[in-house]
Amino acid sequence: MAVDLSPGPEVADLAERTAKFVRDVVIPVEEEHKGVVHSDDVRRQLQQAAKDAGVFAPHVSAEYGGHGLDMRGRAAVFEEAGYSLLGPLALNIAAPDEGNMHMLEAIASDEQKERYLRPLATGEIRSCFAMTEPAPGAGSDPGALATLAERVEDGWRITGRKWFITGAEGAGFTICMARTSGEPGHTGGATMFLVDADNPGMKVVRHIDTLDESLFGGHIELDFDGCVVPEDAVLGEVDEGFRYAQVRLGPARMTHCMRWLGIARRAQDIAVARAAERELFGSRLGDLGMVQQMIADNEIDIAASRGLILQACWELDRGGHASQETAIAKTFCAEAIWRVVDRAVQICGSLGISGDVLLGRFLREVRPFRIYDGPSETHRWAIARRVLRRQSKAVR
Repeated sequence: MAVDLSPGPEVADLAERTAKFVRDVVIPVEEEHKGVVHSDDVRRQLQQAAKDAGVFAPHVSAEYGGHGLDMRGRAAVFEEAGYSLLGPLALNIAAPDEGNMHMLEAIASDEQKERYLRPLATGEIRSCFAMTEPAPGAGSDPGALATLAERVEDGWRITGRKWFITGAEGAGFTICMARTSGEPGHTGGATMFLVDADNPGMKVVRHIDTLDESLFGGHIELDFDGCVVPEDAVLGEVDEGFRYAQVRLGPARMTHCMRWLGIARRAQDIAVARAAERELFGSRLGDLGMVQQMIADNEIDIAASRGLILQACWELDRGGHASQETAIAKTFCAEAIWRVVDRAVQICGSLGISGDVLLGRFLREVRPFRIYDGPSETHRWAIARRVLRRQSKAVR
């Protein structure tokens, strides 16, 4: 049976148009701002340009103005968008908005979709996802969730501290995960709440200074103190938050991989161009064996990453949880993409660490990917545990 990994004609056309849009429109803006933009005016200008080019919101259904791509279709288009740090922002597929749209479309009520999903999908507003907490709260172990939500008259009162909440500054609403039953350490009892930005009980504590800077709205510490929300702010069902999070988790891991794979390709292209033109020791840089090895290893890491992404996306598209496939892909891609960018810096030498190209910025942006969405060590533990569990069942 033949295996065809190429996208269908409609997806291929959208990917090609996305690549052209990123190169012609987005990269000049990226270079002007050195890859870091936190201006809502620039965001809106880029998103309007993407709408005009017909490449905006490829992931949401046509009902909300998108192209309705499945996960395999997203892989092709998101990689092209990720060729620039600002490409995902322009197409409205940047984290955390892209993952939130996916989850809202899957589990929100009709009223919640109109109030939150529609303006988010059109780029009218942004959003964030408030899960991670300062130690000893939720982080790599979601079951450590400590933020509490207690029933009050006509609703819920949320109390707790969240941090590293990407995009929280200026977001129109927050999806907050809070414990509604059980104790920290329990794997159940969480509920998701939709919290409007103007809720007086939710306050920005500070912007956290981090290695990466390109994700719009920064990484924020939030305080929930007397944050009262109505009953219809519950997203999905009470006590089912961890189950609903799985709707977001696997696909969001893969879309992170897709976007950063685009940056890996960009870094490789910069390095190859440099190796082809730079002359030293009487020959081109690219004629040196050690440089050729780095270029080849980059190609191997890029191809392997793409293959693992497609495998996981195929499993997600057929309705599987794909927990093992997404964990493997995320772990490999996070480390492979870092290797590609790091080698590109090395090939370019002094140019690579200068501000004349954006390789140094790319390096800072991709390094945290080995930590967020689960650090590599946590994924390796989970991968091994599933393999051992499978072995135990086989010998019974």
